Amino acid sequence: MAVSSLLCATAFHPASAQAQQRGASPAPGAASQPQSTLPAPSEALLTEIEGIYKDIHANPELSMQERRTAGIAAEWLRKQGYEVAEGVGGVGVVGVLRNGDGATVLLRADMDALPMQENTGLPYASSKTGIDPANGQETAIAHSCGHDMHVAWLMATAHILSENRDKWRGTVVALFQPGEETAEGAKAMVEDGLVRRFPKPDVVLGQHVMPLAAGQVAISSGTILSRSDSLEVMLFGRGGHGSSPETTVDPVVMAASAVTQLQTVVSREIGMTDQAVITVGALQAGSSANIIPERALLRLNIRTFDDQVRERVLASVRRIITQQAELSRSPKPPTFKTLSTFPLTINDEDATRKVAEALRERMGADRVQPASAASASEDFTVLARAWDVPSVYWLVGGTDPDTYAKAQKEGRPNDIPSNHSPEFAPVLQPTLRAGIEAMLAAASPWLVSGQAHR
Repeated sequence: MAVSSLLCATAFHPASAQAQQRGASPAPGAASQPQSTLPAPSEALLTEIEGIYKDIHANPELSMQERRTAGIAAEWLRKQGYEVAEGVGGVGVVGVLRNGDGATVLLRADMDALPMQENTGLPYASSKTGIDPANGQETAIAHSCGHDMHVAWLMATAHILSENRDKWRGTVVALFQPGEETAEGAKAMVEDGLVRRFPKPDVVLGQHVMPLAAGQVAISSGTILSRSDSLEVMLFGRGGHGSSPETTVDPVVMAASAVTQLQTVVSREIGMTDQAVITVGALQAGSSANIIPERALLRLNIRTFDDQVRERVLASVRRIITQQAELSRSPKPPTFKTLSTFPLTINDEDATRKVAEALRERMGADRVQPASAASASEDFTVLARAWDVPSVYWLVGGTDPDTYAKAQKEGRPNDIPSNHSPEFAPVLQPTLRAGIEAMLAAASPWLVSGQAHR
């Protein structure tokens, strides 16, 4: 999820704070059903996946530029016997493993990193830089949202499914998605013929590492993530010398006033029972202390859970900025550009019940907690909506359990580095193992039991 979008911009808080031998592939249409569950990841696999995770973490790539990561995922899938398509939607990867008659399950992982500096001090911390297409400027790049962990989880899960084809039946679609942070990736894959080119899933499944206690999982049906709209606004002034501001129209003052007034929308125009968030994440203007510039740029993000509230907030934002420009005698009206839009993430009730039951059965009821709806956002459901099939999205903890427990006890949960923090870095274990176990569990109601969700 992205700084301006996005899933990772706000931490999730669960409602409860407690938080190999290849099997023979059965003949298509075989009548018998698998009797055993999918095995846990072996220590050898965990060691191998940990090495891949560290490599991807140290070599992050920005949205829609994830060529190296996509290549790693594609090569891995081919070795596991998947039919692999690369370059889907630009740099997306789709692997298909057919294993007789049964349900089709799509497992999704996003691959992109963030345009920011990492400050974790890890021996495998990123020192990579690149050009941010949003502004054309060089930027540090870091996996500060955990998508590298998502890639590792899906790679390991794909391996276990391939090595144990005697224990399940159906079709697995392993999808490695680019550009989640910018809301480009899922849309690009759909526009590149995703629905036409690949098997229709009975369910779409995804998960995200969050600052919960490592080894814990949080899941609930219904709305789980907010809608998000990111805008870029240009305010126009009349430049001049800093010694004679009376001869200018100062867009810096105009922008500062607009930013202050925007904070009154939620506090004074949206009722306390209606949830909304407005964040101005960028204010850019000028280049010198004694030059009043001709324009100022704002980039802002809006989160809502209700369409009517969303429309009211968007209208208020436009009204306040436009009126501020008029009051400041701007030579022309401001311009508004939509940068990204993320839909609500809504978990299907029946499918979520199946996943939650499977998680509790495999991982233990004490490790599975209900999740509250969060004001973070995702483009995950774009995939499920393209096929018009149910989807389920859940959260996996990545914070050291002792650190998490101490912060909860001291009433300082917000002190834990969250996604998009330069200090965010999931502990390797039990985070790696828990995410693999969770994905295997979630797929089992459709693959192991053979019960397609209709």
